[in-house]
Amino acid sequence: MSAPEPVDTIVMDVDGTLVDSNYQHALAWYRAFRRYGVTEPVWQIHRAVGMGGDQLVAHVAGDEVERQHGDALRDAWTEEFDPMLPEVAPLPGAHELLQAVKDAGLTLVLASSGQQQHVDAFLDLVDGRDLADGWTSSDDADASKPAPDLLQVALEKVGGRRGLMVGDSIWDARAAANAGMPCVAILTGGFSEQELREAGAREVYHSLDDLRAAIASGELTGGGEPSPR
Repeated sequence: MSAPEPVDTIVMDVDGTLVDSNYQHALAWYRAFRRYGVTEPVWQIHRAVGMGGDQLVAHVAGDEVERQHGDALRDAWTEEFDPMLPEVAPLPGAHELLQAVKDAGLTLVLASSGQQQHVDAFLDLVDGRDLADGWTSSDDADASKPAPDLLQVALEKVGGRRGLMVGDSIWDARAAANAGMPCVAILTGGFSEQELREAGAREVYHSLDDLRAAIASGELTGGGEPSPR
């Protein structure tokens, strides 16, 4: 049996992976739901962070809430999240991780399902514009994670042959599986190692620095099969 084609492209999630934004997302959704008389525990909303807004409303609150208020809730989420944007900070080692990807000779594409203005702000936070070969926003795909669309678009944008998804949520791992793409995860999004592995992550790293070391060593690019650690 021939060996898998080596990874040539890192498909990198942004929210929760490069910037510490997951809890602001959860709180913004909580406040948006409350505007429409829907109260869901914040911890349950957090379990859905990583999905795009097109899928999150029904997942958290049910199909009837989506039918009645879906678009209004997504607008309300934007209104709640935007004032918190200055609170979002890059995760330690984010810029250095992006630099390590490029130093390893890999193509780098950021696969975000966020709104374009948020993606722009986060690119500036991690000083990533000159390092990323491309990036996506919610405008680029009809369906967000865990659908594979965004990852496929990201790979196509940079002409990648074989991608490796890097993310922080179970939705990243499931989207990668749906796209036929290997995935590794980081604990920065608040999901447990067990959850991430059960969702399909082949390896889970505790920090961006740990992942950076794995990339620098070539551990992750030989056919997309991380070595045991």
